[in-house]
Amino acid sequence: MASTVQVPLPPPRPRRSLAGPVVLIIIGLVFLLGTMGMLHWSMLLHSFARYWPLLIILWGLMKLVEHQQAQRTGARPSGIGAGGVFLLVFLIGAGLIATQASRLNWEELRDHIDMHNDFPMFGHTYSYDDQIAQNFPAGASLRVVNDRGAVNVTAAEDSNQIKIAAHKRINAEQQQDADKWNSQSKPQITVSGNTVTVNANTQGAGEHWVSSDLDISIPRKASVVIATRRGDVSVMGRQGDVDISSQHGDVSATDIGGKVSLNLDDSSARVSQVASDVSVQGRANDVSVEDVKGAVTLNGDFKESLRLVKIAKAVSFKSSRTGMEFAHLDGDLSLDSGDLQATNIAGPGRLETRSKDIRLTGVAGELRLQNENGAVEIHVGKLGNMQVQNRQGDIQIYLPDKVGFQVDARARNGEIESDYNELKINNSDDEATATGSVGGGGPQLTLNNEHGTIEIHRGGSVAQVTPHAPATPKVPAQPPEPPEATEN
Repeated sequence: MASTVQVPLPPPRPRRSLAGPVVLIIIGLVFLLGTMGMLHWSMLLHSFARYWPLLIILWGLMKLVEHQQAQRTGARPSGIGAGGVFLLVFLIGAGLIATQASRLNWEELRDHIDMHNDFPMFGHTYSYDDQIAQNFPAGASLRVVNDRGAVNVTAAEDSNQIKIAAHKRINAEQQQDADKWNSQSKPQITVSGNTVTVNANTQGAGEHWVSSDLDISIPRKASVVIATRRGDVSVMGRQGDVDISSQHGDVSATDIGGKVSLNLDDSSARVSQVASDVSVQGRANDVSVEDVKGAVTLNGDFKESLRLVKIAKAVSFKSSRTGMEFAHLDGDLSLDSGDLQATNIAGPGRLETRSKDIRLTGVAGELRLQNENGAVEIHVGKLGNMQVQNRQGDIQIYLPDKVGFQVDARARNGEIESDYNELKINNSDDEATATGSVGGGGPQLTLNNEHGTIEIHRGGSVAQVTPHAPATPKVPAQPPEPPEATEN
């Protein structure tokens, strides 16, 4: 009798996993609510950046339940599969990117690149105007605080009132949200003693983006203190002092009877027609100061350019690369990363810098100058004692006719030239010297140079009009490369 052969049954096919489809359904429902306007995109992105690991946890729990069910039924549990791996990698990558993006200061970025007009990520821009007017106490001063927006202060026609016109912009996805945030961010006026404080209140709506430009008119005699985080500032027609702290904006102060004090951070400034002293400090871009009856003090880092015109009293400038002092400035001075030019400066003066070509015209009185990696050209109007030290650049001195002086000049690895036969010049291989007196003696000229020439000319020389081309050092001796100039 033949035996019956039993053929083994094939193993049961694994069930298809529902974890991936369920996660996709959840994501699809969330985005559907966003497109229908029931959820805000900013809220969706913020929630995803914070809670995206829950999707992976949900997926893992579903896979665990499916594995237990397969064991009870004897079925083979399903694996993750290529599609599941792709979805998992996508969720982890998108989640990590969203988390890092949520930590960025988007308001700072948006303000920096001015992305706030109908850009989908930030909503739409809605505009509002507010008008405020009230009495301004006699003898009071004004303090203005504005985190985001411009401030413009002018003299009031009515000398007893403060008037404020606020021009506000709000970013929101819907009008009703913008209306709500507008009501929460009204400008505020408070009076404490002799100080009237105006707060733009741009933070009144919490984290929502609000910008408010303030036009303020107050009595002309009132002093002003303004602090802004982002926005331009303009002050005109003040008899009192003006104190401005500005970040990321342009500052203008004109027709000021009192002192002007500026504290700048990545800002530019223009100051003109000031009857008292001016001080500027911080990290500034372009700075221009003109027509000042008092002293000017500048202290900080000036990344682009500086211009001074007609400063009646002492000028003091100090930065990481340049130190400068003069008794007063009757002409103008311009300074950037590679050049310094000035006309009609009065000593006693001091200038210490590097990596600049210097040209001074109409110098009167004593002067001490130190430079390197740049040429020095000085046209003297009224001679005083002068000390000039330079390295890796020529020195050219132009003196008035019929003036007496004494010279002690040395040029290492360079030569000395002179229009004055009275001077004893010795151009040796290693060091050139020039000594002697002209016109019976007088102020002392002490000139020292290394890897460059020294030229002493009469004021009528043609070279006074046409700047002398820098001469090639006699013995280069491998001079170092001048550093790249980034700040003044």
